[in-house]
This record gives sequence, C-alpha cells and structure tokens, in this order.
Amino acid sequence: MAKRSTPSTEADYVVVGSGSSGAAVAARLAQSGASVIMLEAGRSDDKGLHGYFTKKPGMVAPMHFEEKLEKGFDWGYKSVPQENAGGREMLVTRGKVMGGSSSVNGMVYVRGNRANYDSWAAEGNTGWSADEVNAAYKRSEDFEDGENAYRGSGGPIKVSRSTITQEGTRQFIEATSETLGVKINDDYNGAEQEGISVMQENVRDGIRYSSTRGYVHDLKPRTLEVQTQVLATKIVIENGRATGVEILDQGKRTPGRRTIRANREVIVSGGFVNSPQLLMLSGIGPADHLRSLGIDCIADLPVGDNLHDHLFHPLSFRMSTITHKSTPLFFLQGLAKNAFGKDTFLNHSIFESVGFVRSSMATDVPDIQLHAIPWAYPDPGAGYHGKAKPAAHPTLGVFSTLIYPKSRGTLRLASADPTAAPLIDYGYLDEPDDLKVLAEGTEMIRAIMSHSSFGGSVKEESYPGKAVTKDNPEEIRRRAVSVMHAVGTCRMGVDERAVVNPDLTVRGIDGLRVVDASIMPTITGGNTNAPCYMIGERAADFILGNA
Repeated sequence: MAKRSTPSTEADYVVVGSGSSGAAVAARLAQSGASVIMLEAGRSDDKGLHGYFTKKPGMVAPMHFEEKLEKGFDWGYKSVPQENAGGREMLVTRGKVMGGSSSVNGMVYVRGNRANYDSWAAEGNTGWSADEVNAAYKRSEDFEDGENAYRGSGGPIKVSRSTITQEGTRQFIEATSETLGVKINDDYNGAEQEGISVMQENVRDGIRYSSTRGYVHDLKPRTLEVQTQVLATKIVIENGRATGVEILDQGKRTPGRRTIRANREVIVSGGFVNSPQLLMLSGIGPADHLRSLGIDCIADLPVGDNLHDHLFHPLSFRMSTITHKSTPLFFLQGLAKNAFGKDTFLNHSIFESVGFVRSSMATDVPDIQLHAIPWAYPDPGAGYHGKAKPAAHPTLGVFSTLIYPKSRGTLRLASADPTAAPLIDYGYLDEPDDLKVLAEGTEMIRAIMSHSSFGGSVKEESYPGKAVTKDNPEEIRRRAVSVMHAVGTCRMGVDERAVVNPDLTVRGIDGLRVVDASIMPTITGGNTNAPCYMIGERAADFILGNA
C-alpha cells in the first residue's frame, strides 16, 4: 500500500469508502497495476485504540454498548420514527473507521441462499446468478476446510467455525434439529443453506478479518493509496461523465476542500446510507426531491428507494449450561485471561449458532434465520436497543429474524449540507406479513427451548415472557430490532426502478459505479457482510473485463 507524506490528487480510480465492497474492489484494481485512491471518512483501523478494538473480535460489545466508546466507532445515525415499530427512532449503525461496518459488526459470515442470486439474474441482471457469483466468493475467502466446489482457499478474508461453543449452544443446535426436523448442517455456505449450524465467523487466530484487514493490511496492494478522515461531498460530473470527487479534509491535515481527479472511474462504496446520499448531493436522484433542496438534477433516478432490512425479535432464556455473564467483572476476567494467551470469548464473535428454517409462509427458501448468543441481550423495548442494561445472569439469547421483508422504505436528504445526516425511513413492519413471520419465529423458538435436549437447564424465559404471546403479537412492534443489514437504495436492474445497470454503472452517467449493499435488488438470505465482499470482487471483474 502506497504511503505518501502529501496526499495524491489524481489516480486512475477513486473509490469512496473502505467498507466490505470498497476495499475489495480497490485492492483488486490496484493489483491489476492501476493507481487507486481509496477515501475513508473515518479514522485508521491500524493504530491505537481503534486498532485494538477493531482487531479484537470480542470488543464488539463495548464498541456498541458503551456510549462514549460508540461515538468513536459509529456515525450515530438514527432513523425517522417508525410508525409501525412502536414509533421508535431506530439506531443505524455505520462504522466510523477504516473497514466501515465490517470493522464493527458481529462477524457472522453468511453468503446467503443460492436462490437469491438466481432471482437477481432472472430479473435481467446478467452476471449475477449463483454459479457466476460463486467464483467471486471463492476468490474472496480462506475457509478453514480448504477449497471445494463452493468454498475458497487463500483469499483475503479468513473464515472459521466458532470453536468455543457453550454447552447451552450445543443443546440449542440439537433441540432445533429435533424440534423442527431440520438437519445439523456442516456448511450452510455450501451447496445447501437450510438447517441449524455452528456459526462461521470472519475470524482467524483471534483477529477480526474486516475488509481492510484482509484486502489492505494483508494484501498490501502497491498502487493503492488510502486517505482517511476525508469526507466526500460531491462527485464532479463534466459533460455527463464523472471525473473526480470533491472532499472535505477533517483530520490533522489543514482542514479544507479539495478535488481528487479520477482518470478512469469514480466508484462509490459508501453503503446503503452514504452512497445514495452522495449521489443525491451530486444531482443524481429523484428530480423533485433534489430541486426542493436547491440541487440541480443531472440524472432523474430513483436513488434512495427500495430500502429494506432484516429485523429480529430477541428472546432471552436463563440457563444453567451457559457460563457467560454480561457484567463488567466477567468481561475484565476475560481480558486478563486473553492477555496471558488463553483463547477466550474475546477471540470470537458473540454469536455461536445460526439456523435457516421455514415459517408456514415460506416459499422455495427458508424465511427465518435463528441467531443464538450465549449472552443476555438488553431490552430493546426500553429505548434505543443496546442502551438498557442487560441481565447479569447466564442467558441464551435467541433471535427470530425476518429474512425477506415485504416492507420497503426510503432514504432522502435532510438538506444540501453534506455533513447533515440523511432521513432514513425503513418502513419497518408496514406490511402485515412481516409481523406474522416474526411472531411465528418467536413461537418456534419457544418450542425449541422446551425440548428435552436441554435436560432441565432452561430455567425461565426472562424476556419478553408474557409481554408477547400468540394472542398479542402486536407487542413485537416495539421490541423488534434492526439487524443492521439494510440494502437496496441504489437498486441494480434493467428497468425504470434501477439506479445502476447489471455492471454497476450508474444509468445515464459515464465513469461512475456504485459498489456495495445498496445495489441489491432484494436482500440476501442472511447477514450481508459476505455478499458485500462478493459485490466488490464482482465489480472488479466487470471493470477489468473478467466478468
């Protein structure tokens, strides 16, 4: 990776954002010999506390649950009040550091269901079928079992199965298989997704493999230059072509505005929030909305539409076969053991098991994801999720997760000020079927937790208990929580609903692509981090003529 005392002002490619897709496409372009400048509004992830917290997997909890720490790692966005989700302003976690949200997420590695990609291709998105994206997935990963028809070896992102599983987690896996009649699946990222499994994490040897850990710090592409603490404020468009990016320096360098020129392309990888925000600030978006803010419309496109996200409803069960306690003392003891070389919870994701199962409304793929963590989860109905104090007793948290929401929302600018947070309206639970799936998953979890596999270790349902019943599913509306997987705001397609073409070029603008989760026509079946690595790899294929 190039290091310069004076930041460059020109490159073949300028990539805005160093998250999962941005770092992947930037590194692959640099490996081709092209000069690449990657811009990141957050801080470096390789120095000081930011370096430690983003490398150590178990530090994800204090990063999000301690407000003073959280401000250093998260942009602090909130949604507008969600009318059908208890009127709550939901937290919108976005990583404020190199690696973006891949540096602050839960490290759950899920490719999605193969049917997701075939459905994209069936809509006219050439090059995105399950078989076509499989090669990009394989190239991005280094799976602990090595290479096979579906899995990759030697890639930048290290992927391992969780190794320190609690007895209560193992009981949960057995009980889920027995109760629902699903198999214990050794590899849900392989040929078949359905079943219950030990969770796969993008972690190896106690290190989080974020996008920048794998693609930047490990690969060290020679012609890649990373500039941090620079906010992209506008894409420069001349005669219908993107030629550069206007940025605002926010770090120790002399504050001020400057322009970085792109000789070949500008690639926007700001995620579902910042990619549509930057496009709209640059005059690409819904014409009426832009004009209302005094922004000249260059391309009238449905930027910011099609917003959708996974939601989960958390349940907590007090258990004697769980040893973790959500207390400061327990955490400090783990830190001490880890400092002396012990493989503690700090070396792993907080999640230990994941399942993909079907509700009565499922069609051709599982529509409920079960996340299980051997930790107490704060009451999301008490306010912003993560702010309430979790229970101190040993707990298995199990989440009923809506994989394929029907509800859709929008993202719009609050003003023409690039430093102002946009208006994020998920439209959570606007469609009645979304609530039905969450409620059915809730009862499914209760059936699992009453199975004999637990041998009496389940002492009680400590949350939500009687507050949510079959006869009172509406209470889920004030307890359901974002899984932070939002997508779709720069939709890929071949019709008038699309913002980008199947090769990720922005419709009507030359030299400009969007490369991140915002391009998904429909959300993938599971956590969205791994698909974003694939999207970055696939973008490099298109740009370099390898698709």
